[in-house]
Amino acid sequence: MLEKIKHELHRLKNPGRAKILSRFFKTGKGEYGEGDIFLGIQIPQLREIAKRYKDISLKSLEELIKSRIHEHRMVAVLILVERYQKSDKQNKYKIAEFYLSNRSYINNWDLVDLSAPKILGQYLNGQDRSILYGFAGSKNLWERRISILSAFYFIRNNDFEDAFKISEMLLNDGHDLIHKAVGWMLREIGKRDIKSEEKFLKKHYKKMPRTMLRYAIEKFPRNKKMFYMGV
Repeated sequence: MLEKIKHELHRLKNPGRAKILSRFFKTGKGEYGEGDIFLGIQIPQLREIAKRYKDISLKSLEELIKSRIHEHRMVAVLILVERYQKSDKQNKYKIAEFYLSNRSYINNWDLVDLSAPKILGQYLNGQDRSILYGFAGSKNLWERRISILSAFYFIRNNDFEDAFKISEMLLNDGHDLIHKAVGWMLREIGKRDIKSEEKFLKKHYKKMPRTMLRYAIEKFPRNKKMFYMGV
């Protein structure tokens, strides 16, 4: 089954699109996606393959997720999400543990964003969430992004406490991918409870990175945007 997946992905490769994606996902030397290899396959095609091969063994899935080829890892992540949503409690635990054990390969923002809320966030709902605070303090960019994106699941259930605490931990983060992620999560809170978002913003907006703030207030009326941006 593993070789069939690889064969199908190879058949669908698009060199022109691969070059565009390589630039977009910053795969150059010293960039956050350094060394990532793209085939240039579109997400709907990857989702279709993931659905067809969702019953692949975890052993084969581990080989797929460890690949240097981005689409191999993406299919693995999509399969994990698909299986997690349809699993019983015992298998959800196995998938969550697999995800955590292989998190070093969830190493670009699209992989994180498609999986962290739907696997780790959902798994930690109603459980101890201290692991997310450990990730928020990590030196690893992707662990930090996993920490705040996992909180998206809680936000969708109108549970904002962890998202706010993790956002506070990440206020001084140096990477724009974290600024964007935190701002995005604050904006999502605002969609559900604008007063809670503004309470957080009024406490922190003067020291927030500008990108984070712009993302957080994107849906605000113009006059309110101008207030927070100091215009």
